[in-house]
Amino acid sequence: MTVKTEVSRFHIHDELTAPDESAPILKSIQVGGRAVNKLVGVLAGSPAVLRAYTRMRAELQKGVLPQATRQRIALAVAERRGDGYSIARYAKTARSAGLGLDEITAARSFASADPREQALLTYLEASLEADGAPPIHLHEEAREMGWEDEEILEALAHVALGEFQSLMAAAAALPMDQATAKVLPDAA
Repeated sequence: MTVKTEVSRFHIHDELTAPDESAPILKSIQVGGRAVNKLVGVLAGSPAVLRAYTRMRAELQKGVLPQATRQRIALAVAERRGDGYSIARYAKTARSAGLGLDEITAARSFASADPREQALLTYLEASLEADGAPPIHLHEEAREMGWEDEEILEALAHVALGEFQSLMAAAAALPMDQATAKVLPDAA
C-alpha cells in the first residue's frame, strides 16, 4: 500500500508498492530484521537513489567510528538542517548507543562533554560552515586528541550521509512517528 500523508510530498513505499528494482532492497532490509522507515520508503521511489543510500550507509556501518560518535554526528547534522524527523530517529538510536539525554542534547549543537568527541565535532561543524577548506588548526586539534585520518575521513562521510538524509527528509516533509517524537529531548 502506498502511504501519502497530508505532509508527505512523496509516496512512502513498501515492498509491494515500490518500483520493481527497489522492492528486493526493501525486502532485504526486512529480512535483516530491520523496519523500513519512512525515509527509506520515500527513497524507494527511485531505485538508483535507494541503492546509493543503502550502499553508503552499509559501508559506513562497517567502519571504525564508534556507534556513539556516529550518533552524535547524525544528531548534529540533522539539527543543523532543522530536520525534526531525523532528530527524533537519532535521539532514539543514540539512547540505544548509550548516550544520555545531556549528551544527546549537546550533540545537537556539535558539542560533547568528552573532549575527544568535542574536538571531532568542532572540526566537522567547521567543515560544514567553511567556505572552502575548514581551518587547519581544527584538523590538527582533532588529530592531537587521538583521531586518526581514517576516523576523520569516515566522520566526514557520516556528515555527508546526514546531509543527504536530512535533505531528502525535508524535501519529503516526512512526518514524525508519535512514539519517536516522545524520546526527542529539547535542544540546548
